[in-house]
Amino acid sequence: MERLGILAAILSSALGGTAVVVTRYLTSTLDPLTIGAIRFAGGFLVLAAMACWPGQQWPRRGDWPGTAALGLLFFGLFPILFAAALIYTTAARGALALSTLPLLTMAAAAALRIEPPTLRKLLGVLIAIGGVTFALNANLRNAPPDAWRGDLLMIGAALCMAFYNVWSRPFIARSGPIPFAAFGMGIGAICLCGGSLLSGGVSRLPLLSAPQWLAGAYLAIVCGAMIFFLWAYALGRASPTLVAVSVAVNPITASILAVSMLGEQISPELLIGLIGTLVGIAVASGLLPSIRLKR
Repeated sequence: MERLGILAAILSSALGGTAVVVTRYLTSTLDPLTIGAIRFAGGFLVLAAMACWPGQQWPRRGDWPGTAALGLLFFGLFPILFAAALIYTTAARGALALSTLPLLTMAAAAALRIEPPTLRKLLGVLIAIGGVTFALNANLRNAPPDAWRGDLLMIGAALCMAFYNVWSRPFIARSGPIPFAAFGMGIGAICLCGGSLLSGGVSRLPLLSAPQWLAGAYLAIVCGAMIFFLWAYALGRASPTLVAVSVAVNPITASILAVSMLGEQISPELLIGLIGTLVGIAVASGLLPSIRLKR
């Protein structure tokens, strides 16, 4: 069961890399609130339809406050910080800043006494982040003047995600990954849509080109519904740190897609960095049977 969770997290993170690029692509026309509204309002409609299938159990009433709070954190504040960060920094740097998530999740889980840190997990996290840094070394040197602002905003987004990872598991166990994700996403979507309406961001939707509309649809269906269903599924079956370490795949897929969509350049080190990232995930999750570090 844990390995299925880890595989779901890796797929979610790989698709998440495409979300970084598509979000940056849309920032030329739309503000962060409106981009988040498109992503999560559309994603909520898909997940809500799936949650109505027979056998699905919505969060019980006693869990509504906690699920709503997590929804505001992850589907409200997180996408605003995420999109705002990509106004200042490149897709590659933004994805790298987001890859601090495993360390932040490990620290949050340890501080809240939910998951004790282990040497194996720490080593795997550091190897994965090292692989990402090596892969994106050339991209990190070609940064806009205010890229540090975007980096800090993305680390703030990662911190939101870290606490969501740590606090979500018991709620998912009592309902299910689809209803849990749909409930929280619905709360976040309401806030984002309201904010976009008040700020006038919705008025810019007619300015979108046909490719941007397609990008928005992709952001809602794949990067809204599918990614966060897979992430909730993973959190229900693996520890927060093991799920979070998969986010190291995110910058790799972001860099690959950024070449065609944004014209960003990638270096020959990408393949080596990808291998290092996957090795780090394998070490942290115990998928390499030859590595037996004392827990």
